[in-house]
Amino acid sequence: MTTTIEPRTTLPERAADAGHEVRRSTGSTRKADLYVALGAAWGSLALTALLFTRLAPFDGTLGFVVLAFVFFVAFYGLLVGLDERGPTVRDRIAAVLVHGLAVLMLIALVVVVVFTVYRGLDALGHRNFYTQDMRDAGPLQPLSIGGIRHAILGTLEQISIALAVTVPLGVTAAVFLAELPGRFSRFVRTIVEAMTALPSVVAGLFVYSSVILLLNQAKDRLPEELRWLAVGKSGFAASLAISVMMLPIVIRAADVVIRLVPGTLREASLALGGSQWRTVWYVVLPTARSGLMTAIILGTARGIGETSPVLLTSGVTAYTNANPMREPQISLPLFVFNSVTRPDAGMISRGFGAAAVLMFLVLFLFAVARIIGGRPAGQLGRGQRRRRAGRSYRDAVRFAGRERARVTNRDDEVST
Repeated sequence: MTTTIEPRTTLPERAADAGHEVRRSTGSTRKADLYVALGAAWGSLALTALLFTRLAPFDGTLGFVVLAFVFFVAFYGLLVGLDERGPTVRDRIAAVLVHGLAVLMLIALVVVVVFTVYRGLDALGHRNFYTQDMRDAGPLQPLSIGGIRHAILGTLEQISIALAVTVPLGVTAAVFLAELPGRFSRFVRTIVEAMTALPSVVAGLFVYSSVILLLNQAKDRLPEELRWLAVGKSGFAASLAISVMMLPIVIRAADVVIRLVPGTLREASLALGGSQWRTVWYVVLPTARSGLMTAIILGTARGIGETSPVLLTSGVTAYTNANPMREPQISLPLFVFNSVTRPDAGMISRGFGAAAVLMFLVLFLFAVARIIGGRPAGQLGRGQRRRRAGRSYRDAVRFAGRERARVTNRDDEVST
């Protein structure tokens, strides 16, 4: 008689005092890495301070920060190389460079914003700074007189007209470049890429010579219905110059975004019987909506801060001009440029205050654009969900009515 031994799993015995199991950490950051970074930072600060105060005739905050960062990277690579091999050392140095440069850029941005707000804080604290213009404020007037109402109104009107011109043309051109490839589209893309480096003063000179000078000289020979184009120096002319600067930025960014839309979505729409126009309108553009808003934001940020085109095409004024088609109209960047170059402290404070208002205005426009275009493709908003539920309810009522009519007809046939 043969005895069969069945296989079984044997587990090692755990000691009675082993306690809870200690899980191994899977994180990439160790305590030794933290100590190495702190040691490199302390050594770089100490050596930089020694050079700036004792050994070398260096001066300035920017130079101190740059030199300290260079020493930090060098010390960090040296300390990591004591315990790690070559690939790990190179990887750690690359990570430190990327994160360090990102932190430096963030610090620079914070310093610019804080410095601008701090220098303009005296002007920002007055209510008249937002509700008055500069018609009654001279160079030596206190900050309780005068404001930037005319500059805020001019900026809003000029950027609105520029967006009304740029957004339809830019998105249409981007759709043409992405959806209709060919020899002519490649030529247009080359021109657009070249225009992104166009100096702003050239755009201002172009509009000044073509719109202001030529149309005003030919005003008497123009038809009656086209004489409104001879506007002279005005906010409308400044808007056209800003549009020339914004258009290539919007076209190029929107072209890249539209080309990122998966081709399978286009193929699915065409396979279901949709035309190319309906595919672009109902599939491509909604899918790229968030990216298109980013393109518009980039163009707006480029145009809203222009100074030289506005100076050439609109001019400077201390009065509030709500009509962009007639008379000079100043903008916030141009007001800042004129104010900070003045010798008196009051005008300099007004200039920095106007710059702070411009930054907050750009931030507000950015937030509005993110709200409009930040929702992912296919995700419905509250109003869209409500309208969808209403359509579903009407369909259900219609189907129920058809079912009742069908049952009624069947009963009539049975009774007959």
